[in-house]
Amino acid sequence: MAQAGKGRLNYRCPSCFMRDLDLDMFYDKDKKEYYCIRCQYTGTEEDVLLKNQMARFRYKDMKRRFTEADFETF
Repeated sequence: MAQAGKGRLNYRCPSCFMRDLDLDMFYDKDKKEYYCIRCQYTGTEEDVLLKNQMARFRYKDMKRRFTEADFETF
């Protein structure tokens, strides 16, 4: 593998981010893909953005405070 470096933008690894690990991905110019050195995730820029958007959707209410009345509507 060629010497890798950071890409134009620093993207978080979606797989690690789902497990509450905040790791930047590296960019391989030859393969034109991003990869994580911790979990072996690889993907194109579009794939990384899509999976990071899924993580934002899952944790959108993480900082919201719920009351007992919120749970009575279920």
